[in-house]
Parts: sequence; C-alpha cells; structure tokens
Amino acid sequence: MTRESPDGADGGSADVPYMSLLNLPLSSDLDRIGEQMHALAQAQLRLQGLLEAVLSITGELELPAVLRRIVRTAMDLSGARYGALGVLDEEGEFLAEFIPLGLSSQELANLSGVELPRGRGLLGHLIHHPDEPLRVAEMAAHPEYVGFPPGHPPMRSLLGVAISVRDRVYGNIYLCDREDGRPFDSHDEGVILALAGTAGVAIENARLYQQERTSAEQFQRLLLPRLLDVSPFEARTIYRPAASPGHLGGDWYDAVKLPDGSCTAIIGDVVGHDLNAAAAMSQIRGMLRALSFGETTAPGHALAELDRIAHMTDERFFTTACVARIEPDGPGSWTLRWSNAGHPPPLLVLPDATTRYLDAEPGLPLGVDLTAPRPDHTRTLPCGSTVVFYTDGLVERRDEPLDQGLAALAATAARHADGPLDALREALIANQPGDGHDDMAVLIVRTPDPLDA
Repeated sequence: MTRESPDGADGGSADVPYMSLLNLPLSSDLDRIGEQMHALAQAQLRLQGLLEAVLSITGELELPAVLRRIVRTAMDLSGARYGALGVLDEEGEFLAEFIPLGLSSQELANLSGVELPRGRGLLGHLIHHPDEPLRVAEMAAHPEYVGFPPGHPPMRSLLGVAISVRDRVYGNIYLCDREDGRPFDSHDEGVILALAGTAGVAIENARLYQQERTSAEQFQRLLLPRLLDVSPFEARTIYRPAASPGHLGGDWYDAVKLPDGSCTAIIGDVVGHDLNAAAAMSQIRGMLRALSFGETTAPGHALAELDRIAHMTDERFFTTACVARIEPDGPGSWTLRWSNAGHPPPLLVLPDATTRYLDAEPGLPLGVDLTAPRPDHTRTLPCGSTVVFYTDGLVERRDEPLDQGLAALAATAARHADGPLDALREALIANQPGDGHDDMAVLIVRTPDPLDA
C-alpha cells in the first residue's frame, strides 16, 4: 500500500512506505544518543583513570619514584607506547635529566652509549613554548624535526605537555605513538594537561619531603658526639635517620679511651621520634659519657647512676642502653665488661669468623625502676676481636621475625671478621637487615693486635 498524493494522483515509484518514513528520524536520533552515551562513558572512564592517577602519584614521596610514576601514568591514560619525562636545568634551557619508559631491553641495548636528549628539535620546541601543549601527528613532517640517533626505535606521533612547580617550568612529559596506531587527540591532551597539574604538586611534595628529611638528618648528626681518638683500638660508626620525614630519633653512640688503656663503648636509644627524644638523647649521652670516664666505674654502676640522676632532675625518659669497657688482660687478650639496660645484645665477632650475641641478662630499660639491679658481665676477648654495638633499627623489619635480622647481621659480620673495619662498615650499610622505618646507630670496635696493645 502506498500513500496518495494530496491531489489523489498515484505517487508511483517515488512513494516510500509510511512506516519507513517514521523510522528514519527515530533511527538517526538513536544513533546520535548512542554516540553521546559512548562519549560520556569514555569521559567517565578517563575521569576515573585520572582520579586514580592522582592518588597513585601523590602517594609517592621519593622524587625518583614520583617522576617514573608520572611517566607511567601518562602512558596508561593516553595509551602511549613510549613515554619520558625531561627535567630542565637550573636555567630552564636544556634537559638536565631524561627518564624514558616503554623501551624494550633490546631497544635500550641499542642505545647504549648514546647521549640522552638535551632538548633540541621538537623537544626543544616545548621547552621554549611551555604554555602551548605540543601535539604532532607526523613528527617527520614537522619543520623542527631533527630525527633520532642511530639505534633509536622509530616513532611517529608526539604529545608533549609542560610541568610547572611553584610557577616555574620543572620539565616536560613526552608521549609517543598510541598503542592503537591513531594520533593523539584533544581528549588525550586534556587528560595529560590535568595530569601535569597534579604532577607539579607531587613533585613539590617530594622535594619538600627530601628537604625536611635532610634537615632532620643534619640536626640529628649535630647531636651525635664526635668520635674521639681511641687508638690503638679501631672504631667505626654508622648513623642513618628513619625513612619518614621529620622522624627524629634518640639513637646515639659514643666511644672513649681511658687513661688506663681501656676503651668505653656506649650505644643507646631514647624511645620516641620527635624533638623531645632528640633533646633527651643529647642530655643522656653527655651524662653517660661523663659517668664512664672514671677508671674504676663499672658499666652497671654508670647506668644505675644515670638512672638515679635522671630521676632526681625529673628528666626521665624510657631509654635502652648498653655500656661496655674493654680492659687489658695480659699479653694477647682483653676483657670485655658490659651491662645492658634493655638494649639489643652486642655481637661479638672473633678473628676466626665465629660470631656470638652477648645475650646475658639485659636488665630493665632506664626510667622504669630505680631499684632494678644493673648486673655486669665479662668475657675474655683475643686480640683482633670485633664487637658490633647497634640499635634495633639495624635489624628490625615489620614483615619478618627479629631472629632473621639478627642472623643476617651475624652472617655479614662473619664474612668480614679478618678484613679492615671499613669493609665491614660498608657491608653493613649495603646489607643492613632493617627496613629503614626506624633510625639506626652502629658502633664497631676492634681490639688491637698484640704488637699494638
């Protein structure tokens, strides 16, 4: 059946079925609505991805990790095969650092020995025009394209966006070649621009974190004593602040040679991680050094006196400490006398690489009970013996039993039992069992050889 024309004439072959005419605009509207819904869904996915990226980037505090996370996130959001972040030099004219991601191991090997980009050609265009994102579908056709060095993988399209920190351009995000082969579009540009704003905040947070951490470490080191000359004994020290920013600690070490030829070694840890703990450490360290200078003062007596003085002056802090004296004991041997106030046991390393923790009765920490006994313990040491005094930050990990950290420390020390103390010190720094969540102090003392004694 066909519709008749208004004048009753037959429409002939030009007539269209009535239902088909009704369906034409409806089908077109549905297609349009479908496209809009798809675009909306894509926009929501991009927004969700951007929000997740913000959380991911701002969760990092170490600057190198932040920079790599920014590049990886930009690649994920845009679907880019390759990505890089170029950090500008102080003058803002060239790239001082270039962090590429996405290259295979073979591609990296092909570029071995090739100088990293300095910011010429297209990369330089973004340096000189940071307010204008750079989006190029065919890099080879751009007038500022200068090509790639030998061994560089071919790249076709480019998206570049500047990152600013405190109103100064810090560097640029560079993305190349979408995985789907299509050029970067305006949506990619918008998302990466938004990411660059977040990246600037994350970079500034990481820099402030590093500054605060450095300041805390410098302050802490100022409170630590300058190690005096204890020759003919050998002594080495290690101090490392906690990983958390502003995480001041109360760890300290000290070593003093006495007029009778003996050597006093002290290690301690005031509980807490703030200015109060650091100040208390400085006070206690000074008092304990003074108390240990007496030639007849036993380590246990020095600890008991310190506890009593702190109680009388109302300077009571929960503190663990170990005081030891290494005294001459005839030709070829020494006597180690020590007292422990709740502190981790010293590690004894004999010249034949035998190791043993001196885990005799530790006693209570300082600041707990004035009437608690402070027993002294003794052990004979051959010449060339090494004693490692340490705080718990050296051996503690949150995800492992303490015994594992102690075993790892003993194994490392045994490997360097007859080597120079500097080698042992470097080995402990490189292979420390602890996870860095707590500060760490280490004092290593070695008894002289017979000819030096």
